[in-house]
Amino acid sequence: MYQKILVAVDGSDTSKHALAEALRVARLTGGSIRVSIVIDVVAPFGFGMTYVPAELISGFREDALKRLEAARSQVEAAGVPCDTELLELHELADDIAGCLVRDAERYGADLAVLGTHGRRGVRRAVVGSVAESFVRQASCPVLLVRGAEPEAEPD
Repeated sequence: MYQKILVAVDGSDTSKHALAEALRVARLTGGSIRVSIVIDVVAPFGFGMTYVPAELISGFREDALKRLEAARSQVEAAGVPCDTELLELHELADDIAGCLVRDAERYGADLAVLGTHGRRGVRRAVVGSVAESFVRQASCPVLLVRGAEPEAEPD
């Protein structure tokens, strides 16, 4: 049970909580962890253009690789086998949740762990939720982990 655990990270405190929870589950079950991060290399960049400068993409990749290495070190220090995956969005029609779902399927994950920011109301409707979209698409069980406090609604 839960031998292949995928955890998505993005550098937020919430994703750090998700990694800690995935680590706890892996230790209980004797499972291994894949830490995945998604970067968007094709994004609207003004006036409907979809060009992102190469140096900006390089910076995204470098930052993502540092986050993955930090996560790997944390997991392996706890004695849990770990691999990492840097995922990139290359299509405007693609989204982070869909990219993570495909990664979970390729990995053969029997559990996915994602952080959720606890957005509510208008903010949730406008910003959307990667976690909610992932849950709707995933073929494996999903554990959602909230941060210490849900995000407050703006006044």
